[in-house]
Amino acid sequence: MIKAYAKSDVGKVRDINQDAYYISDSLDEVQLYMLADGMGGYNGGEIASKLAIQTAKSYIENNFKEIPKDRESIIQLVGSSMEYANMVVYEKSKEDKELEGMGTTLEICLIYNNKVYIGHVGDSRVYRIRKEFMRKLTQDHSYVQKLVKDGTITQEEAVHHPQKNMLMKALGCNAFVEPDVMVKGFLKDDILIMNSDGLTNMVPQEEIFKLVKEDIERAPKELIEIANKNGGYDNITVVVIKNI
Repeated sequence: MIKAYAKSDVGKVRDINQDAYYISDSLDEVQLYMLADGMGGYNGGEIASKLAIQTAKSYIENNFKEIPKDRESIIQLVGSSMEYANMVVYEKSKEDKELEGMGTTLEICLIYNNKVYIGHVGDSRVYRIRKEFMRKLTQDHSYVQKLVKDGTITQEEAVHHPQKNMLMKALGCNAFVEPDVMVKGFLKDDILIMNSDGLTNMVPQEEIFKLVKEDIERAPKELIEIANKNGGYDNITVVVIKNI
């Protein structure tokens, strides 16, 4: 049985919330959880994030029944849904001058048979808590993460780097995108946290871990309150999923 709680907030500085999320009903055949953080002037980011989620969701739900339920087929399905969503968002940005250059991050968690199939593009994140350990499962597709990987700057320097929000990869900005897709165990009592960078830029990981462990139902609301108290410079979205 899976329990999930989510909340999204505009934050203290932005006028509109360009984040979007989707969580499955616990009785749905396909257990699907998604989060997107849109970008682009006018209201492009808001359109990109919603469109990406709607498109990837329909694609997975329409095709899940047809595929063999083995690891490779589900990985393929998640990857293809993101490539399809990318194409739809990209085409939409071409149709309307005001939406030019819009894009979005996209996180997908498809839970099946005690495994989570994760699709990832951008710098929103997926963490897993197992017992007393919280681990980041995704790698940010950001310029700063590339500098860390290359050994140019340290992880500590990355936290306050001025180009922290510059993405190397996003959905809908180019005709093609190559998402990261991975499979991780999702065992009894494991917890997944999906979030936009409006949370992790404002709240330290130890605090996220502590609040989620204390109460998964209240965690999204409390984490958003802390992010806003610490500045709330961006939209904030948190999805918490527990394997009960």
